[in-house]
This record gives sequence, C-alpha cells and structure tokens, in this order.
Amino acid sequence: MDRRSLALAALFLVNLLFGINYVVAKDLMPRVIDPSGFVVLRVAGASLLFWPMWMIRRERVARSDIKRLVLCGLTGVAINQLMFFHGLMRTSPVHASIIMVATPILVLVLSGVLIGERITRAKALGVALGAAGALVLIFMGSRADGTASVAGDLFIFINAASYALFLVMVKPLMAKYEATTVMSWCFLVGSLVIIPFGAGNLGAVDWHGLTTADIGGLLFVVVMVTFVAYLLNTWALRAVQPSVAGSFIYLQPVLALVVTWLWLPDELGLGWPQALGAACIFLGVWLVGKRERG
Repeated sequence: MDRRSLALAALFLVNLLFGINYVVAKDLMPRVIDPSGFVVLRVAGASLLFWPMWMIRRERVARSDIKRLVLCGLTGVAINQLMFFHGLMRTSPVHASIIMVATPILVLVLSGVLIGERITRAKALGVALGAAGALVLIFMGSRADGTASVAGDLFIFINAASYALFLVMVKPLMAKYEATTVMSWCFLVGSLVIIPFGAGNLGAVDWHGLTTADIGGLLFVVVMVTFVAYLLNTWALRAVQPSVAGSFIYLQPVLALVVTWLWLPDELGLGWPQALGAACIFLGVWLVGKRERG
C-alpha cells in the first residue's frame, strides 16, 4: 500500500474514532463525569502523551510563532473541547455530528476573510445552504428530538467554528514544524486554560465506583480519540491536501448514525428537521467542493 493510500486509511480511522466518540462521550456524561472534568482529563491526559514524543526531538519554536501557537491552543483545544463536551451533553449524537459537517464551510469563509481566498458563486451558495441547514438543526431540530436542545446545538456550532479557525491558523505552523511539536504546545496551552474550569469536576468523580466499561470509555477518549486521532490526522496531511482530509469529516454523521443505532437506538429521534438540515448542509458542502474536485 502506497503512502497516499495509507493516509486515506488513516483519515477514515480518524473519523471513525470521532464518530464513535459522539456515542461514548454522550454515554459517560454526566453519569460518570461532568463535561468540564472530562475536558480536563482528555486534554491533560493527551498532553502527557504528546510531550514525551516532543522530548525525543526537542524541536524549538521561533519566538515569532508563539502567539499563533497560543491562539491555536485556545481555538483548537480549549474552546473547541469545552464547547464540544458541554454541547454533546445537551444534544443528541446525531445532531452534533451533522452540525460538525459545517466545519469545512466555515473554513472556507474564514480562509476568505483571513487569507484572501477567492469565493465563487457556487461556494457562496454552498456556504448559505450549509448555514441554513445548521440553523434549522439548532432552532427547529430540538422540537422533534427530546434528547436535543437549542443550547446544546449552539455549543456544538461554536465548537465547529472554533475548530475551523484553528485549521486556518495552524496551516503555517504545520509547514514549519513537526506535528508532535505543534500538538504538544497546543495541548499545553489548552491544559493551562481548561484546568481551572474543570479541576473541581474531575475531583468529584467517584473513581472507585467506576465500572470496567466506564474506565474503558474514558481511556478510549483520551488515548484513541485525542492522542491517536490528532497524530494520524496531522500525519495524513503530509501525504494529501487539506481539502481531502476535510472531506472525510462528511463521513462523521453517517458513522455516528450507525454507531448510535447499534449502541443507543433510543437517542436517534430522527424527523423532518434533521433530514432538512442535513440535506442543506450536504448540498452546501457539495457546492463548496465541486470546483476543486472537478
């Protein structure tokens, strides 16, 4: 298998892990752990795994890049993770995964604003449809699904916007440094920010009362969904274009739907608002990427 094929396989695995995470994390919150405490465990735990890898190379970061690294840590780790877990606790896994499909569209908008990327009519229409789909899910979806809420969907949308901003800002850093260097510093910044928010919640966990399944779920999120997924995603970007990697995000709603159906069938709550919102988002995504693929 050549390097490109390996990269595509890695991207599929990354998004499969993210798809499973919607259900695993939903099952653990707040029954086992509060969202803020979960974020501390995830970010600090992954940071402890990233830094030994950085110690092997000890790649130095230029002083001029420190500000960008801090911003990436805030948007890609702290805000991103806090909004995701607080949103997921308040909405359904399917809602969350569908809203996250808007991330590539948000990346396009931010790229146009921040780095002057040209936006065609087709792309503009795609952005409008994607935004309309997300708004349908946020303001109408909760009426058809008792497991979702306006607040939860809004938190997930903020998470998507924060991650999109992170993708735009991190591109120059990935061209200069190893992935482990960028991730180590980003997760360190994220840890320093989120620890004050969730340290108390983490201490409130009944660690002695955890079942084997609970421990397995927590380890899965920290090791596989955070550490392994971030490494695989950044490694794959060295073999394929960012647009290719971004297109794999579109698999997440399908994967999350399958996993939810297998694990938590009562959480589905599918209705016309979800179908309409998803259709708008997927049509918007297709219009945004049509020219590049043609």
